[in-house]
Amino acid sequence: MWLRPEEVLLKNALKLWVTQKSSGYFVLQRRRGHGDSGGRFTGRLVGALDAVLDSNARVAPFRILLQVPGSPVYSAIACGATLEEINQHWEWLEQNLLHTLSVFDNKEDIASFVKGKVKALIAEENSSKLAEQEEDPEKFREALVKFEARFNFPEAEKLITYYSCCCWKGKVPRQGWLYLSINHLCFYSFFLGKELKLLVPWVDVQKLERTSNVFMSDIIRITTSSKERDFSMFLNIDEAFRIMEQLADITLRRLLDNEIFELDPSLQDPTQITKRDLEARAQKEFFRAFFRLPGKEKLHEVADCSLWTPFNRCHTAGRMYTSDSYICFASKEDGCCTVLIPLRENSLLFHSTCVFSDCESRDLGLEASHSEDKSDGEKENSHVLNAEALKSAFRESGSESFDFRMSREQIKERLWNDHLAEYGRTVCMFRTEKIRKLVAMGIPESLRGKLWLLFSDAVTDLASHPGYYGNLVEASMGKCCMATEEIERDLHRSLPEHPAFQNETGIAALRRVLTAYAHRNPKIGYCQSMNILTSVLLLYAKEEEAFWLLVAVCERMLPDYFNHRVIGAQVDQSVFEELIKERLPELAEHMTDLSTLASISLSWFLTLFLSIMPLESAVNVVDCFFYDGIKAIFQLGLAVLEANAVELCNSKDDGHALMILSKFLDHVKNEESPLPPIGNHQAFFSDDQEPCQVTEIADLIRDSYEKFGDQSVEQIEHMRYKHRIRVLQSHEDTTKQNVLRVVIPDVSILPEDLEELYDLFKREHLMSCYWQWMSPVIQRHDPSRPYAEQYRIDAQQFTNLYKLVSPWTCGEHTDILAERTFRLLDENMDRLVEFKGFASCLDIMYNGEMNEKINLLYRLHIPPALTENERDSQSPLKNPLLSTSRPLVFGKAKGDAVDYQKQLKQMLKDLAKEKDAKTEKEMPKMSQREFIQFCKTLYSMFHEDPEENYLYQAIATVTTLLLQIGEVGQKSSSSRNGSDEFPEDPQPEASASAQETVFTDTVKTTQKETQSLPVPEGNWIISFEQILASLLTEQSLVNFFEKPLELKSKLENAKLNQYSLKTNGMSYQSLAEQMKLSTE
Repeated sequence: MWLRPEEVLLKNALKLWVTQKSSGYFVLQRRRGHGDSGGRFTGRLVGALDAVLDSNARVAPFRILLQVPGSPVYSAIACGATLEEINQHWEWLEQNLLHTLSVFDNKEDIASFVKGKVKALIAEENSSKLAEQEEDPEKFREALVKFEARFNFPEAEKLITYYSCCCWKGKVPRQGWLYLSINHLCFYSFFLGKELKLLVPWVDVQKLERTSNVFMSDIIRITTSSKERDFSMFLNIDEAFRIMEQLADITLRRLLDNEIFELDPSLQDPTQITKRDLEARAQKEFFRAFFRLPGKEKLHEVADCSLWTPFNRCHTAGRMYTSDSYICFASKEDGCCTVLIPLRENSLLFHSTCVFSDCESRDLGLEASHSEDKSDGEKENSHVLNAEALKSAFRESGSESFDFRMSREQIKERLWNDHLAEYGRTVCMFRTEKIRKLVAMGIPESLRGKLWLLFSDAVTDLASHPGYYGNLVEASMGKCCMATEEIERDLHRSLPEHPAFQNETGIAALRRVLTAYAHRNPKIGYCQSMNILTSVLLLYAKEEEAFWLLVAVCERMLPDYFNHRVIGAQVDQSVFEELIKERLPELAEHMTDLSTLASISLSWFLTLFLSIMPLESAVNVVDCFFYDGIKAIFQLGLAVLEANAVELCNSKDDGHALMILSKFLDHVKNEESPLPPIGNHQAFFSDDQEPCQVTEIADLIRDSYEKFGDQSVEQIEHMRYKHRIRVLQSHEDTTKQNVLRVVIPDVSILPEDLEELYDLFKREHLMSCYWQWMSPVIQRHDPSRPYAEQYRIDAQQFTNLYKLVSPWTCGEHTDILAERTFRLLDENMDRLVEFKGFASCLDIMYNGEMNEKINLLYRLHIPPALTENERDSQSPLKNPLLSTSRPLVFGKAKGDAVDYQKQLKQMLKDLAKEKDAKTEKEMPKMSQREFIQFCKTLYSMFHEDPEENYLYQAIATVTTLLLQIGEVGQKSSSSRNGSDEFPEDPQPEASASAQETVFTDTVKTTQKETQSLPVPEGNWIISFEQILASLLTEQSLVNFFEKPLELKSKLENAKLNQYSLKTNGMSYQSLAEQMKLSTE
């Protein structure tokens, strides 16, 4: 690597460097201790200093200096990690600069000329890399060269950043460098002559956390399935941990969560990720989560500013965010003031800028309100759907309301009208702590639907998509699919106790909204619990408004909740479990398995308490949700657990805990609601038990804000990062266990070996995803498929695995045999093979009986495994394999002669009888060309076997027998003679010299020379039974196919060498050491 010329004093460096070669102007030096076979103490000490100190001397063990004659000051112009690399630079200097330097008269001109050339080379290198995007391009370029030299990944493995840190092995720290790339975490250390390399794929990370050990109060712990690794650093630990979280999250979502991968374009090209991109992504996700905006909203600028707030007549310090469609403001003091301004109209944009120019926001609110009313009017005239909320029909047919409740409702309405008049009555309103308190008290029935639209910003989607919902309804209604079938099944389960859904009007509106959304978003379609949520939305909003509220909930406020695996809900369950440990430690201590509470609370999150709490109380929870987002559900869940903590600690089992919580939630009442009580009637207790104490919903919500309302959106998003890793890996473990449970009964491979084989199979798939992101291979992991079919590999990946774990290695012929095996297993012709087929094939190779192994070999040499392409048709045989005109008599070692014809006659008769008794499907006969390929494979398999000579002799005997059988069958077919007997051989017995010739020609055949067997095909055929019977006549062949084979050692070697098939030129020794240390 070329270095920006930097002066060094050679006098002070003599003890650390050794000169290898020099010329008139250049000196090539080697770092003392590097390359010394003796491993002297000086070299080890220098290596330790290099590992501990962050100095230029640590760049590489080789360097080139510019030598100005007569000056004690030299300039470092190049460095290299290997001797080959530094020699390339040296040769370039000799060829391009050395002969021109003698032209200069002034020594200073020589130095300036060389330095200018080197700087030009550096600039050219930088133009082809992304180093210039970093804060310090020069240091990043040096780190990139070291990363590439030490780990030798393909060029597509992009380095993101690097840090100096310690890796702890027990109580011993190893000082080194931590490299974070798009797919891997890598650590390198060279200390006292010992080199340590660690490589951890992000996709293997199961847990990433900040913790402490005996010596350090703050370390980063990375947990995989086999190892925990601790890293500590004195500087930048916060930044390093944040980037680790993001890289692990991005990689796992890109490789293991197809639903999210397809929705997020930024995940689809990892080579464009830089450190700055990660910081911008984190800021964008916080922006989206804080203001609950669409995931596609692109954040453009963030700036500190102050906003004039007329309600307290002062400027409020905060931060302004600008995106494609919004200008947002958040005060520095949490909860003081937030503003959300949609930019859907030019006039609104003008007024929104005025807000930040000390203009009255009330004018902005009125302007936006008129615009929205106009849009609503146009919309109502164009649709013939439900023009009013369903609760109006309920009120007409409901019971009389109490005066007290109506008076409380009127008081709330006045409070809200006064507040909206002062703070704004549109999306652009000032959102302060005062409005949060009003929401906690409960929104009035008359304003609930409108405020839900404003708080969720669904009103913006409604105004910007006139006629969209009506068109969706027309396009979707009448179509039948799986989603519509599920919708029809759940329609009458949606608030069945409510009068609005006891007639066709409510049911029809619910059907239209759910069907339209399934048509809009087929990736989600329809999920259970969407019907309950939509039913409540229809009670308080018009039909089209309810649709856009559902869009806001499913796509912005609860991302990843409503899909096939409900990943988002499971992540929040895991976050809720951590919050229980932090905020309710006594309960966490008494209940050892908090996952029980988390699973019980799943319906709380999916239905926002609507399915387990009386409706008149649950709508107050929905009020808080639309204003505060998922944070409101977290804090309310903690409040419910705290109110029942004593009883839960004394609960006998999970069922008892479920009964306690269900009983409590069923008795959460809303005495101020003008609606008659409508419960869920799902409490797990009987009427003869003592009555439960009634809890007022307003008190429960107030307690949740007072005791648990300090959780910020940023903290929740940070916990979601951590727990998304755990949830996705949990799904992967479930998939693995289910696949093994299906495969284990069908194979004889030990379960622990089968588990390691599955890991290799999965890793082979993922390694192609690392560096082939533009190919469809990354989309082959489909969680919606059956467990055994979720991971599939193509022909090249199969060949790589075959070379690593198959016992049937055939030298140069191995690739062809692997391709044939792949074609045999690819029964549906989709060019992909799943794990079950791969494991079953390998099981036959290792644990099958001889007849099963020969059966597999036979099928590998007939269609569809064997094709007509030229590569498959090549033969390694030097001359015609054997002459069928020779007699079936061979000389034995003792000089005895054995006539195989009589034995073969009886053998064929026995096989014919067995064939009649078998009921299984008969395999196709093998032609002469296919038989030649079969022989080729057998010869290749025997290569380098300890009994190689005996095996060659045996296979020569068997091959001659089979060729004779095929020729006899060909003659019999031509003469239409159906006799099973062989014709008498008129030839005299061959002499011993002829026998030796057959033997010699057969054994000396080589695979490098290829020539097809010059025997006409005709009707020459042979059956599997004939081949098997012939092979059984030779004990050496029987021993070869029946000898026990060890799979475990193959798996161990495969784990060490799997990466070598993907990286470019990585040496076996360095890779094996690297992978061994990574898996310890």
